[in-house]
Amino acid sequence: MPLVPATGAGRYAPSPTGDLHLGNLRTALLAWLFARSSDRAFLMRMEDLDDRVDPASAQRQLTDLAALGIDWDGPVLYQSHRQETYQAELGKLLDAGLTFECFCTRREIHAAASAPHAPPGSYPGTCRDLTEQQRAERRATGRPPAVRLRTSATHCTVSDALHGRYTGVVDDFVIQRGDGTFAYNFVCVVDDLATEVDQVVRGDDLLSSAPRQAYLASLLGHEPPRYAHVPLVLGPSGKRLAKRDGAVTMREIDAGPARLVALLARSLGLSNKEEITPQDLLGGFDPALLPHEPWTYLPGPLS
Repeated sequence: MPLVPATGAGRYAPSPTGDLHLGNLRTALLAWLFARSSDRAFLMRMEDLDDRVDPASAQRQLTDLAALGIDWDGPVLYQSHRQETYQAELGKLLDAGLTFECFCTRREIHAAASAPHAPPGSYPGTCRDLTEQQRAERRATGRPPAVRLRTSATHCTVSDALHGRYTGVVDDFVIQRGDGTFAYNFVCVVDDLATEVDQVVRGDDLLSSAPRQAYLASLLGHEPPRYAHVPLVLGPSGKRLAKRDGAVTMREIDAGPARLVALLARSLGLSNKEEITPQDLLGGFDPALLPHEPWTYLPGPLS
Protein backbone atom coordinates (compact mmCIF):
# COMPACT_ATOMS: atom_id res chain seq x y z
CA MET A 1 0.00 0.00 0.00
CA PRO A 2 1.17 3.60 -0.55
CA LEU A 3 2.46 5.41 2.51
CA VAL A 4 0.07 8.36 1.97
CA PRO A 5 -3.37 8.71 0.36
CA ALA A 6 -3.43 8.90 -3.42
CA THR A 7 -3.75 12.69 -3.59
CA GLY A 8 -0.29 13.63 -4.85
CA ALA A 9 2.38 15.19 -2.69
CA GLY A 10 5.42 17.38 -2.52
CA ARG A 11 8.30 16.73 -0.18
CA TYR A 12 11.42 18.05 1.46
CA ALA A 13 14.27 15.59 1.88
CA PRO A 14 17.32 16.90 3.76
CA SER A 15 20.37 14.88 4.65
CA PRO A 16 20.98 15.04 8.42
CA THR A 17 24.69 15.80 8.31
CA GLY A 18 24.41 19.03 10.30
CA ASP A 19 22.12 21.97 10.94
CA LEU A 20 20.16 23.42 8.03
CA HIS A 21 21.60 26.68 6.70
CA LEU A 22 19.70 29.50 5.01
CA GLY A 23 19.96 27.86 1.60
CA ASN A 24 18.40 24.65 2.93
CA LEU A 25 15.68 26.59 4.76
CA ARG A 26 14.90 28.65 1.65
CA THR A 27 14.46 25.49 -0.43
CA ALA A 28 12.30 23.93 2.30
CA LEU A 29 10.10 27.03 2.36
CA LEU A 30 9.69 26.89 -1.41
CA ALA A 31 8.93 23.16 -1.41
CA TRP A 32 6.25 23.80 1.24
CA LEU A 33 4.76 26.71 -0.73
CA PHE A 34 4.68 24.75 -3.98
CA ALA A 35 2.89 21.83 -2.29
CA ARG A 36 0.45 23.75 -0.10
CA SER A 37 -0.50 26.22 -2.85
CA SER A 38 -1.40 23.30 -5.14
CA ASP A 39 -3.42 21.42 -2.48
CA ARG A 40 -0.90 18.64 -2.25
CA ALA A 41 0.21 16.81 0.85
CA PHE A 42 3.66 17.83 2.08
CA LEU A 43 5.96 15.06 3.26
CA MET A 44 9.23 15.05 5.18
CA ARG A 45 11.96 12.52 4.40
CA MET A 46 15.36 12.11 6.00
CA GLU A 47 17.96 10.95 3.47
CA ASP A 48 20.16 9.36 6.12
CA LEU A 49 22.10 6.74 4.18
CA ASP A 50 25.23 8.90 3.95
CA ASP A 51 28.13 7.77 6.16
CA ARG A 52 28.48 11.39 7.35
CA VAL A 53 25.04 11.37 8.98
CA ASP A 54 24.83 12.84 12.48
CA PRO A 55 21.84 11.16 14.20
CA ALA A 56 21.26 14.17 16.46
CA SER A 57 21.05 16.61 13.55
CA ALA A 58 17.86 15.04 12.17
CA GLN A 59 15.86 16.17 15.20
CA ARG A 60 17.47 19.62 15.15
CA GLN A 61 16.53 20.00 11.51
CA LEU A 62 12.92 19.03 12.19
CA THR A 63 12.79 21.38 15.17
CA ASP A 64 14.07 24.30 13.10
CA LEU A 65 11.61 23.66 10.27
CA ALA A 66 8.69 23.46 12.67
CA ALA A 67 9.80 26.67 14.38
CA LEU A 68 9.69 28.48 11.03
CA GLY A 69 6.09 27.33 10.53
CA ILE A 70 6.79 24.59 8.01
CA ASP A 71 4.53 21.64 8.81
CA TRP A 72 4.22 18.25 7.14
CA ASP A 73 1.75 15.41 6.79
CA GLY A 74 2.21 12.00 8.33
CA PRO A 75 5.33 10.59 9.95
CA VAL A 76 8.85 11.45 8.86
CA LEU A 77 10.25 8.82 6.50
CA TYR A 78 13.81 7.70 7.27
CA GLN A 79 15.66 6.04 4.43
CA SER A 80 17.79 4.07 6.88
CA HIS A 81 14.61 2.19 7.88
CA ARG A 82 13.81 1.14 4.32
CA GLN A 83 16.69 -1.14 3.38
CA GLU A 84 14.40 -4.12 2.77
CA THR A 85 12.26 -2.06 0.39
CA TYR A 86 15.28 -0.92 -1.60
CA GLN A 87 16.59 -4.48 -1.79
CA ALA A 88 13.23 -5.71 -3.04
CA GLU A 89 13.08 -3.04 -5.75
CA LEU A 90 16.65 -3.82 -6.77
CA GLY A 91 15.65 -7.48 -6.98
CA LYS A 92 12.93 -6.62 -9.50
CA LEU A 93 15.45 -4.85 -11.71
CA LEU A 94 17.89 -7.75 -11.38
CA ASP A 95 15.20 -10.26 -12.36
CA ALA A 96 14.28 -8.15 -15.39
CA GLY A 97 17.90 -8.09 -16.60
CA LEU A 98 18.10 -4.33 -16.17
CA THR A 99 21.30 -4.22 -14.12
CA PHE A 100 24.92 -5.29 -14.37
CA GLU A 101 27.91 -5.48 -12.06
CA CYS A 102 30.59 -2.82 -12.44
CA PHE A 103 34.11 -3.27 -11.08
CA CYS A 104 35.49 0.10 -12.22
CA THR A 105 36.95 2.65 -9.83
CA ARG A 106 36.10 6.32 -10.25
CA ARG A 107 39.61 6.96 -11.49
CA GLU A 108 39.27 4.28 -14.15
CA ILE A 109 35.93 5.66 -15.29
CA HIS A 110 37.31 9.18 -15.62
CA ALA A 111 40.35 7.94 -17.48
CA ALA A 112 38.42 5.73 -19.90
CA ALA A 113 37.45 7.07 -23.28
CA SER A 114 33.67 7.19 -23.68
CA ALA A 115 32.11 4.98 -26.30
CA PRO A 116 31.36 6.81 -29.57
CA HIS A 117 27.58 6.84 -28.92
CA ALA A 118 27.84 7.92 -25.28
CA PRO A 119 27.38 11.55 -24.18
CA PRO A 120 30.50 13.31 -22.85
CA GLY A 121 31.13 12.58 -19.18
CA SER A 122 28.88 9.54 -19.04
CA TYR A 123 29.80 6.03 -17.95
CA PRO A 124 31.81 4.48 -20.82
CA GLY A 125 30.21 1.03 -20.56
CA THR A 126 33.39 -0.76 -19.51
CA CYS A 127 31.66 -3.56 -17.58
CA ARG A 128 28.32 -3.57 -19.36
CA ASP A 129 28.93 -6.64 -21.51
CA LEU A 130 31.49 -8.64 -19.54
CA THR A 131 31.27 -12.39 -19.84
CA GLU A 132 30.65 -14.49 -16.75
CA GLN A 133 34.31 -15.55 -16.84
CA GLN A 134 35.45 -11.93 -16.95
CA ARG A 135 33.19 -11.07 -14.02
CA ALA A 136 34.55 -14.04 -12.07
CA GLU A 137 38.11 -12.89 -12.73
CA ARG A 138 37.32 -9.42 -11.43
CA ARG A 139 35.55 -10.78 -8.36
CA ALA A 140 38.65 -12.84 -7.62
CA THR A 141 40.66 -9.65 -7.16
CA GLY A 142 38.54 -8.90 -4.08
CA ARG A 143 37.04 -5.70 -5.44
CA PRO A 144 33.30 -5.65 -4.63
CA PRO A 145 31.22 -4.60 -7.63
CA ALA A 146 28.75 -1.77 -7.80
CA VAL A 147 25.39 -2.41 -9.45
CA ARG A 148 24.50 -0.19 -12.41
CA LEU A 149 21.23 0.27 -14.23
CA ARG A 150 21.35 -1.08 -17.79
CA THR A 151 19.76 1.77 -19.72
CA SER A 152 18.51 1.88 -23.30
CA ALA A 153 18.69 5.67 -23.70
CA THR A 154 21.43 8.28 -23.70
CA HIS A 155 19.26 11.31 -22.89
CA CYS A 156 15.94 12.12 -21.25
CA THR A 157 13.97 15.37 -21.25
CA VAL A 158 12.12 16.66 -18.21
CA SER A 159 9.84 19.64 -17.71
CA ASP A 160 10.83 22.08 -14.99
CA ALA A 161 8.77 24.96 -13.59
CA LEU A 162 11.75 27.34 -13.66
CA HIS A 163 13.99 25.90 -16.38
CA GLY A 164 11.42 24.73 -18.92
CA ARG A 165 12.33 21.66 -20.94
CA TYR A 166 15.70 20.31 -19.86
CA THR A 167 17.51 17.47 -21.61
CA GLY A 168 20.26 15.67 -19.77
CA VAL A 169 22.45 12.59 -19.89
CA VAL A 170 21.09 9.17 -19.02
CA ASP A 171 23.88 6.64 -18.67
CA ASP A 172 24.28 3.32 -16.85
CA PHE A 173 24.23 5.01 -13.46
CA VAL A 174 25.01 3.33 -10.14
CA ILE A 175 22.06 2.15 -8.07
CA GLN A 176 24.05 0.29 -5.40
CA ARG A 177 27.64 1.04 -4.51
CA GLY A 178 30.28 -1.58 -3.93
CA ASP A 179 29.95 -1.26 -0.16
CA GLY A 180 26.24 -2.14 -0.40
CA THR A 181 24.94 1.40 0.09
CA PHE A 182 22.05 2.28 -2.19
CA ALA A 183 22.67 5.32 -4.38
CA TYR A 184 20.76 8.59 -4.21
CA ASN A 185 19.45 8.38 -7.78
CA PHE A 186 17.85 5.04 -6.95
CA VAL A 187 16.42 5.49 -3.47
CA CYS A 188 14.92 8.93 -4.06
CA VAL A 189 12.94 7.54 -7.01
CA VAL A 190 11.80 4.48 -5.04
CA ASP A 191 10.71 6.67 -2.13
CA ASP A 192 8.93 9.23 -4.31
CA LEU A 193 6.97 6.47 -6.04
CA ALA A 194 6.10 4.75 -2.75
CA THR A 195 4.79 7.97 -1.22
CA GLU A 196 3.09 9.17 -4.42
CA VAL A 197 5.22 12.29 -4.65
CA ASP A 198 4.42 13.96 -7.95
CA GLN A 199 6.13 17.30 -7.26
CA VAL A 200 9.85 17.63 -6.55
CA VAL A 201 11.20 21.04 -5.48
CA ARG A 202 14.92 21.19 -4.73
CA GLY A 203 18.10 23.16 -5.45
CA ASP A 204 19.08 23.68 -9.07
CA ASP A 205 22.42 22.01 -8.44
CA LEU A 206 20.42 18.76 -8.76
CA LEU A 207 18.85 19.61 -12.11
CA SER A 208 21.31 17.41 -14.00
CA SER A 209 20.18 14.36 -11.98
CA ALA A 210 16.51 14.78 -12.92
CA PRO A 211 16.74 13.08 -16.35
CA ARG A 212 18.27 9.94 -14.83
CA GLN A 213 15.60 9.83 -12.12
CA ALA A 214 12.76 10.51 -14.55
CA TYR A 215 14.06 7.71 -16.79
CA LEU A 216 14.12 5.28 -13.87
CA ALA A 217 10.61 6.29 -12.80
CA SER A 218 9.36 5.62 -16.32
CA LEU A 219 11.21 2.30 -16.39
CA LEU A 220 9.35 1.33 -13.22
CA GLY A 221 6.05 2.15 -14.90
CA HIS A 222 5.34 5.56 -13.35
CA GLU A 223 4.97 9.12 -14.57
CA PRO A 224 7.98 11.23 -13.51
CA PRO A 225 7.17 13.99 -11.02
CA ARG A 226 6.82 17.65 -11.89
CA TYR A 227 10.11 19.36 -11.14
CA ALA A 228 11.03 22.80 -9.87
CA HIS A 229 14.77 23.31 -9.42
CA VAL A 230 15.16 26.55 -7.50
CA PRO A 231 18.19 28.88 -7.31
CA LEU A 232 20.80 28.34 -4.62
CA VAL A 233 21.94 30.71 -1.90
CA LEU A 234 25.54 31.88 -2.28
CA GLY A 235 27.95 33.13 0.37
CA PRO A 236 30.03 36.34 0.22
CA SER A 237 32.67 34.60 -1.91
CA GLY A 238 30.13 33.83 -4.62
CA LYS A 239 30.28 30.12 -3.91
CA ARG A 240 27.47 27.98 -2.52
CA LEU A 241 26.61 28.99 1.04
CA ALA A 242 28.48 26.96 3.66
CA LYS A 243 29.38 27.09 7.34
CA ARG A 244 32.67 28.79 6.49
CA ASP A 245 30.59 31.88 5.61
CA GLY A 246 29.80 32.62 9.26
CA ALA A 247 26.38 32.74 10.91
CA VAL A 248 24.28 30.87 8.38
CA THR A 249 22.02 28.56 10.40
CA MET A 250 18.82 29.41 12.21
CA ARG A 251 20.51 28.81 15.56
CA GLU A 252 23.36 31.18 14.71
CA ILE A 253 21.34 34.07 13.28
CA ASP A 254 20.05 36.48 15.91
CA ALA A 255 16.44 36.68 14.73
CA GLY A 256 13.08 35.11 15.51
CA PRO A 257 11.38 32.76 13.06
CA ALA A 258 9.06 35.43 11.61
CA ARG A 259 12.01 37.71 10.79
CA LEU A 260 13.95 34.86 9.28
CA VAL A 261 11.02 33.83 7.07
CA ALA A 262 10.70 37.49 6.05
CA LEU A 263 14.37 37.55 5.00
CA LEU A 264 13.86 34.45 2.86
CA ALA A 265 10.64 35.89 1.42
CA ARG A 266 12.39 39.14 0.45
CA SER A 267 15.15 37.18 -1.25
CA LEU A 268 12.47 35.54 -3.39
CA GLY A 269 10.49 38.69 -4.11
CA LEU A 270 7.51 37.31 -2.19
CA SER A 271 7.17 40.02 0.47
CA ASN A 272 8.72 43.24 1.76
CA LYS A 273 7.54 42.78 5.32
CA GLU A 274 9.90 42.65 8.30
CA GLU A 275 8.06 39.70 9.85
CA ILE A 276 5.91 37.08 8.16
CA THR A 277 4.95 33.39 8.37
CA PRO A 278 4.87 30.76 5.63
CA GLN A 279 1.09 30.68 5.91
CA ASP A 280 0.96 34.41 5.16
CA LEU A 281 2.81 33.83 1.88
CA LEU A 282 0.44 31.21 0.49
CA GLY A 283 -2.26 33.50 -0.88
CA GLY A 284 0.01 35.43 -3.22
CA PHE A 285 2.45 32.67 -4.11
CA ASP A 286 3.07 32.44 -7.86
CA PRO A 287 5.93 30.19 -9.05
CA ALA A 288 6.09 32.14 -12.33
CA LEU A 289 7.35 35.20 -10.43
CA LEU A 290 10.23 33.46 -8.67
CA PRO A 291 13.78 34.62 -9.46
CA HIS A 292 15.94 32.41 -11.64
CA GLU A 293 19.27 33.68 -10.33
CA PRO A 294 21.00 32.74 -7.05
CA TRP A 295 20.76 34.98 -4.01
CA THR A 296 23.92 36.11 -2.20
CA TYR A 297 23.61 36.20 1.58
CA LEU A 298 25.85 38.56 3.51
CA PRO A 299 25.90 37.63 7.21
CA GLY A 300 25.04 40.50 9.53
CA PRO A 301 22.04 42.12 11.23
CA LEU A 302 18.76 41.38 9.47
CA SER A 303 17.10 44.42 7.97
